[in-house]
Amino acid sequence: MRVSIHAVGRMKAGPEKELADRYLERFRKSGGAVGLEGGGVAETVESRARSPEERKREEGRKLVEQAGAAPLILLDEGGRNLSSREFAQLLADLRDRGEKQLTLAIGGPDGHDPEMKARAERVISFGKATWPHQLVRVMLAEQLYRAVTILSGHPYHRD
Repeated sequence: MRVSIHAVGRMKAGPEKELADRYLERFRKSGGAVGLEGGGVAETVESRARSPEERKREEGRKLVEQAGAAPLILLDEGGRNLSSREFAQLLADLRDRGEKQLTLAIGGPDGHDPEMKARAERVISFGKATWPHQLVRVMLAEQLYRAVTILSGHPYHRD
């Protein structure tokens, strides 16, 4: 299953980008053994619409264009907080049901449009705290790599 990341906002050069890229490269190199393939990162510019509702709708339209019919997992502070094992199992379940593509989406500062939340396969969270988008991307990249280590039975992840 090809796993892509859709992110509202651009990641500037710096330590966060280097760390995210390092984990995505590890995911790309290791994922094939468990049927997961890196699909890259698609960045879209934050909407400049006046209202938060319109910004979320506009950003959601861009996400739909990028994701197409692929299952969608949204990262949102109001989503369900999953353990690393639960996240790995979610990826494995989607892969095992024959999905060819998956899009994981990091929304803009206003979050995701309610229509996108309704369309999503799952809405997940990395906790109740508010995180800068750059760090969310690093955490998502690390969790993708960690999912591969869990699914491959690597002793790196301990309970």
